[in-house]
Amino acid sequence: MCLAIPGLVVEVKGLKALVDFGGVRREVALTLLPREVKPGDYVLVHTGYAIEIVDKQEAEEVWSLLKEVGIA
Repeated sequence: MCLAIPGLVVEVKGLKALVDFGGVRREVALTLLPREVKPGDYVLVHTGYAIEIVDKQEAEEVWSLLKEVGIA
């Protein structure tokens, strides 16, 4: 099973971005995304790569589910 975590893009630096995961910030690669992202966008991240752009509602739903099962 693969797990992708939603995060908020804080800063974009070329093909990488600083992404906030509920207070924890990590640099992630943007090379797998079909379009550019900007600060304020939400992305799903798996193993250091942003793999999908999602809306805020979807990101919040995933965080809620992760908290419910005790992962977040």
